[in-house]
Amino acid sequence: MSDGAGHDAAVRVHVTVSGMVQGVGYRYFTVTEARKLGLAGWVRNLMNGDVELEAQGARSDVAMLISRLKLGPAWSDVHRVAVDETPLRGDDNGFRVRGY
Repeated sequence: MSDGAGHDAAVRVHVTVSGMVQGVGYRYFTVTEARKLGLAGWVRNLMNGDVELEAQGARSDVAMLISRLKLGPAWSDVHRVAVDETPLRGDDNGFRVRGY
């Protein structure tokens, strides 16, 4: 994710997590970890069994969240974490669970 910008410049990412990530507390794990890091954004379950989220904050904090997402909570089995940068949003405060 290095683009010559400051190491801790703000960044926003769109993430899709695949594997056994529904029915195991994955969304609430994500909210807890994101809030610990002071990130803004949201997380939700998808109809296909994946979990989708967007997270925004300092690049190093977002990178830490992604590392934690790869592990997930105890009962999860993460197979894939796909990450794409997306434009920053100024209207996003806090981190929450969203519906479908």
